[in-house]
Amino acid sequence: MIKKILNYDTYQLITKLSIFKIYNFILLVLSYSFSKITGNMIHWGMPVSIAIEPTTACNLRCPECPSGLRNFSRPTGNLKVNFFSSIIGQISKHTYYLIFYFQGEPYINPSFLEMVKEASSKGIYTATSTNAHFLSKENSIKTVESGLNRLIISIDGTTQETYSSYRIEGSLEKVIEGTKNIVEAKKQLNSKSPYLIFQYLVVKPNEHQINDAKKLAIDLGVDEIRFKTAQIYDFEKGSDLIPDNPKYSRYKKDSLGKFIIDNPLLNHCWRLWHSPVITWDGNVVPCCFDKDAKHRLGNLNEQSFKEVWRSDKYNKFRSSVLRSRKEIDICANCSEGTKVWA
Repeated sequence: MIKKILNYDTYQLITKLSIFKIYNFILLVLSYSFSKITGNMIHWGMPVSIAIEPTTACNLRCPECPSGLRNFSRPTGNLKVNFFSSIIGQISKHTYYLIFYFQGEPYINPSFLEMVKEASSKGIYTATSTNAHFLSKENSIKTVESGLNRLIISIDGTTQETYSSYRIEGSLEKVIEGTKNIVEAKKQLNSKSPYLIFQYLVVKPNEHQINDAKKLAIDLGVDEIRFKTAQIYDFEKGSDLIPDNPKYSRYKKDSLGKFIIDNPLLNHCWRLWHSPVITWDGNVVPCCFDKDAKHRLGNLNEQSFKEVWRSDKYNKFRSSVLRSRKEIDICANCSEGTKVWA
């Protein structure tokens, strides 16, 4: 089945919990709820979910992605194993969900699966997102052996013409071949993981192939398919990428015909209480919408993770969201609270 109420993916996540991690999660929820209700920032607990960036490099040139456009205002590079080990040593007690993704294609980092294996050995649920171009038979075997729990594969079209209209310089044939390789590797090693998810970024050129994508996911043996709204940088005047069906758009027209984000941007954000992002070179930023790491809350080459997480700078940023989230640039195009469908 493509979707179940309680699937193997959820089961894997539950098995990573411990009494301490549950207690830590409760602290986060209580402090966030208090802050949300009163408007006064209070923060208890350590993050339960962390995103770590394996690399900023990518083989594709997607038009709404800094990696694809090659226009980062920060340096490009790969996360080093020793540095990663230092980070894991600081977070493994309280963190139970680790996603190896921010910008770039994770498999470009030659040490990526080695780091996944280390995180898995620490009892952390691991996930990543890939364009599947590097899922050779050998890499697929190594992926299963690494203990990776979830593998998100970007599909975005069921014909080459449609797929490459957004995934520029990409090959749908390679995506399908990579998917088959990982499905076969799981069978060969008698493993239920990684849980495979097709992620379909709905844009105007591909919205007519949504039903075809569902069928393709079933035919290839993918566990689940999800449809995600696309982020557009300059959306106010419209874009050729904004889908016609409002169900799949994170933007809508106002009374003057100007596009606005379909999100009330309320003055609170759960991410700031439970889930930071760490760039390949150690910067800690508030969330995945800070693609250029403009809001650097600390650097793990200079401070411990706990020092950054508890810092005045981090708490001031949390407080600023409680005051007026709309005034923060990275929040202006945020999809938290908008639509994602399975």
